[in-house]
Amino acid sequence: MKLEEIRALIAEDLAATDRLILTKLASDIPLAKEVANHIIQSGGKRIRPIIGLLVAKALAYQGDAQIKLAAIVELLHTATLLHDDVIDESELRRGQQTANSKWGNEASVLVGDLLYARSFQLIAELNNTAITNLIAEASGIIVEGEVLQLSHCHDPGTNEYTYLEIIKRKTGRLFMIAASCIPCLQNSPIEVQQALANYGENLGIAFQMMDDALDYDADPKETGKNLGDDLAEGKPTLPLIYILHSGNSKQVETVRKALKTQYSTHDVTAIKAIIDETGAIEYTRRLAKVYVQRSIDSLTILSPSPARDALIALAEIAGDRNN
Repeated sequence: MKLEEIRALIAEDLAATDRLILTKLASDIPLAKEVANHIIQSGGKRIRPIIGLLVAKALAYQGDAQIKLAAIVELLHTATLLHDDVIDESELRRGQQTANSKWGNEASVLVGDLLYARSFQLIAELNNTAITNLIAEASGIIVEGEVLQLSHCHDPGTNEYTYLEIIKRKTGRLFMIAASCIPCLQNSPIEVQQALANYGENLGIAFQMMDDALDYDADPKETGKNLGDDLAEGKPTLPLIYILHSGNSKQVETVRKALKTQYSTHDVTAIKAIIDETGAIEYTRRLAKVYVQRSIDSLTILSPSPARDALIALAEIAGDRNN
């Protein structure tokens, strides 16, 4: 099943989610509206809302809160992107100029805050304490993941355990929320809630691992970002951590030096050669597949349905993605 086929299963709900997001972004401040629309309409895959909408179908949810929940997740995700791009001083995302490079850091941060505020308004409209607590806790954990990542920038001593903690908090938690909100809302059996939380978290971890592999192993025209951006930002992602723990002394020293200094993306060729020599990308992809399988295994608790098949296919796509 391809992503287009998956999206077709929930086409009406996805369209309703997009309409709600655009409605919530309405502002009488032209700059706020312009920046928000730029980032929302910049071509994202909407993976997180898709997860939530598919879970609603898989659980035969009968309400309409799935639209608000999908919008909440996408608004939160988009807010983190705006703030990430400021922190990382990124100039490109999805092949387009980032908001911070176009309008400046101040506007990007403030519009990111606006998106958080709009998501909070939607959360309040649901008037559900369990959902409020779930998302509030997740928001704190996501920010902690950002702080943990920042504290390990340019740190060649970062190990795989710490890397996993970062991506579990940053990416895994929001995927978990996407998969968890509907079972929480309809008070599904605790084992169902936990299984779907596991699905989301493991899928998010796999998705981020693949993203980190693609930073060194993809066509920039496909990813919409420069090759080696993570290295230029001093991020010790899994391909580099693998080299630091498995490479020879010369390879390790080259990577250590690259991480500790303001390494330019123009100088990524030497690191890319080491990555190819050591099989760091293959290692990263293999580990991502482990988490993909864990996410799929969690879905055995669901009754067979086209929505469950789509959730499985979505995980498989995440493990094979090239952009």
